[in-house]
Amino acid sequence: MSFLSLLFALLIEQARPLNANNWVHGWTRAWVTWVQRHLDTGESGHAWFAWVVVVLLPAVVSAAVHWALLLWLGWIAAVVWNIAVLYVTLGFRQFSHKFTDIREALDAADEDAARRLLAQWMRIDASDLPRSEIVRQVISHSVVSAHRYVFGVFAWYSLLSGLGFGPAGAVLYRLAEYSKVRVQRSIGSTRTLFSAALRRCVAQAWALIDWLPARLTALVFAFVGSFEEAIERWRTFEAAHPGDNDGILLAATGGAVNVQLIAHDPADAASTAQPAHLRAVVGLVWRTVVMWMVILALLSLARLLG
Repeated sequence: MSFLSLLFALLIEQARPLNANNWVHGWTRAWVTWVQRHLDTGESGHAWFAWVVVVLLPAVVSAAVHWALLLWLGWIAAVVWNIAVLYVTLGFRQFSHKFTDIREALDAADEDAARRLLAQWMRIDASDLPRSEIVRQVISHSVVSAHRYVFGVFAWYSLLSGLGFGPAGAVLYRLAEYSKVRVQRSIGSTRTLFSAALRRCVAQAWALIDWLPARLTALVFAFVGSFEEAIERWRTFEAAHPGDNDGILLAATGGAVNVQLIAHDPADAASTAQPAHLRAVVGLVWRTVVMWMVILALLSLARLLG
């Protein structure tokens, strides 16, 4: 079931991606804002309760719907529900077209357009960035986005689906990531101010939830890239920066494609980022998608034969 659900969700998302202002994202923003306004009192206990309501409650509901459909209407209805949930939680096309636009601008030697597109995507001032730094930023942001929008969802969905919880893992991961990003972007904003207790809670929960997926993605990147170099960079970075999930992912990616992604890190002294590395990263990501799907297909086949 998990293999078919992921396969069809990816195909549908490639053909008809959700736009940035879709109703699901609008509902999620409204949900997080409502919970924050009513439950975020600034106390640690209330902050954790708010996180549970925002993240765990929808995950439990998605699992309950999965089981209700499975028991009352059969496995086909449950698969359709899984596909629907995965479709709105996966986001391959939400970052890939931005990556492609910047790569095309660089291939056309239009660095001003590349800087403008990068600034819009990452919400930074990219006006003075040199070409190599543009490429490094694009690769770094794309790799983290691929992990959070695709491979992290794969990991949690596969884990909880295998335990019988349907699409709860995908909902859990996506809402945990969205909550973390939402809180970060609200700092300094006058519209929605989250308490310090809630900011700590969201950050701690996200670090815990992303711990295993980040390492799984880094490991698969190592398998489909330069394995020894990726593992060595991973180990070196983690020894110096324990608990930095994104850093571990970038260190392994840099080793897998032999490029410097972590700025000012003496352990990451590979070749300077060049446009050719953009194509290498595209290949890395697609090989990782294929590897994930092959693993899930084999697991599904073994379950059927068993």
